[in-house]
Amino acid sequence: MSLAPYQVSAYNSATASENKIHDDATAQRFGFKGGFVGGVNIYAYMAHLPVRRWGREWLERGTGEARFGKPVYDGEIAEVTGVEDADGMALSVHSLGVLCATGRAALPSNLPPAPALADYKAVAPRAERSDANEQTIPVGEWLGMAPIPVTPEWQAQNLADTRETDPLYAREGLVHPGSILRCCNWVLTQNVVLPAWIHMGSTVRNLGLARIGDSLTVRAKVTRNYEHKGHKWVEMDCMVVANETRPVIQALHIAIYRPRQLAEAA
Repeated sequence: MSLAPYQVSAYNSATASENKIHDDATAQRFGFKGGFVGGVNIYAYMAHLPVRRWGREWLERGTGEARFGKPVYDGEIAEVTGVEDADGMALSVHSLGVLCATGRAALPSNLPPAPALADYKAVAPRAERSDANEQTIPVGEWLGMAPIPVTPEWQAQNLADTRETDPLYAREGLVHPGSILRCCNWVLTQNVVLPAWIHMGSTVRNLGLARIGDSLTVRAKVTRNYEHKGHKWVEMDCMVVANETRPVIQALHIAIYRPRQLAEAA
């Protein structure tokens, strides 16, 4: 069964960020039309359909997956479609007639036990950052993030940035899943210098709700660091935690931390 598509005017909320893949000039030098709308924003758009289908329960214990293949650009319409099947919902995002992202969402009844907080080591972010490479983010390294307080103002800005129209978040003071996943970006950028990098995908298990008044941080372990097609890739097993005590999501987060275009320009 197909759900009614969800359309959103995509917004590049990171034009001023350190990551120059969101900057028009840099992205154009890399061969793209302009700066990318961030992957966590695309995941936020995709999350609208499972929340429409399963509501708050999906935010509490559902699963989500997204893979980003082509950029979505600022101001263009991103159309999210969902097709239900026996295993949940297949998701896709089209913009300008191009398939930009694919993924899945589900509300399984037979998941294995949730990962334990104690299995994820809490560390502080590094006092000084170095350039990202195989030595500075080696496999097995634990990374931490400075806590982010979820204030009403922070919450309102994130809902505006993701163009979310579902009233659930504002009504119940719930942090949006796209904003929660963004923390997995920050745990990387707070520890190494990344001049231009690309979030390529995430596989997420929702473990609980985050609300206004909470403080969010991340415990992340580098699980892979490798080269593929000239790009340098990193994969991390992340747990976003509320108030240092309550798991919110567990996510496998995948990024190109050094695009081959940077090496070619060097």
